[in-house]
Amino acid sequence: MRRTARLLTGTALAAGAMGLVVTPAAGAGAGRLELGPASVLPGEEVTVTTTACRDGGAAGDASAVGAGTFTLAPGERKASGRFRVPPSAQPGTYEIVAACAGGGRRVTGDLVVTLTSTPGQVHPKGSVKTGVGGALGTDPVRTAAGVTALAVAAAGGTWLLHRRARGDGI
Repeated sequence: MRRTARLLTGTALAAGAMGLVVTPAAGAGAGRLELGPASVLPGEEVTVTTTACRDGGAAGDASAVGAGTFTLAPGERKASGRFRVPPSAQPGTYEIVAACAGGGRRVTGDLVVTLTSTPGQVHPKGSVKTGVGGALGTDPVRTAAGVTALAVAAAGGTWLLHRRARGDGI
């Protein structure tokens, strides 16, 4: 294990000494699509901008979320466009893509579709598994039988208490 670590460390140091360390180019963040808002509800509109395609615009593709294609118009500083997330969109993260007109450069961005207006907050669905109640399940015949048994027990108890109060004994 130590030998492997030394070998990897030595290789990394040698590559760095030879100038082979790769650093991100200036403006590397310019190759992304900016989505506003980045988290949406189904049916909402999304604004898409990028500085990568500002000269000639771009053709956008939001078919991953079911919105189809859209156009990013060129601008002074950014290319921008809009699309509407369909009401039938399912929650999840979707990759939105645009291909720049001058040269076909491809830029991407992530869109998060949620069912709540507060990102990360999910409301529970269904029953809570606490172990209390539900012993008979949801079968209507069993439920009716249980209700009948409780009614008979309540009526019998009331009858016995009434006899006792009258002095008839049990």
